[in-house]
Amino acid sequence: MVQLKKAQVKIVSVLIALVFVGSVVALALTQSGTGVASAAASSNVGVVDYRQFTSLKIYTDVDAEMQKALEQARQDFNEKSANMTDEEKQQYYQQTMERLQQQNVDLMEPVNKQIEDAVKAVAEAKGLSVVLHKETVVYGGTDITQDVIKKLSK
Repeated sequence: MVQLKKAQVKIVSVLIALVFVGSVVALALTQSGTGVASAAASSNVGVVDYRQFTSLKIYTDVDAEMQKALEQARQDFNEKSANMTDEEKQQYYQQTMERLQQQNVDLMEPVNKQIEDAVKAVAEAKGLSVVLHKETVVYGGTDITQDVIKKLSK
């Protein structure tokens, strides 16, 4: 077996330590480099305030139609439930509410699709990689709400 002197052992130990520290520093630099790059790429975040869309014609049309359906459902309920027991009224009321909820979902589906398409188009045009609901964002992001409203209003 090779016999090393005390000085040689110290030199080898220092070299091993330097290689270890150097590799840790190199690893840290490569990781922070990608972290900075990915942070820069993910800083392309857009925000949309969906509450502002409720004043658009596509929403107000659906709202008006749902108001008519609700009024018709009230009239039907009052007429048909006049001779029902409380239990029957409750079952009929539950069925009516489920039907109205399904009608609302059916009416809102194309509206939501239009909004989703408009948000996607604006985000792509602005080079945004992520778009979030504005109320979930505490700080930052590019507000694209007005651009989406313009696109939907065309």
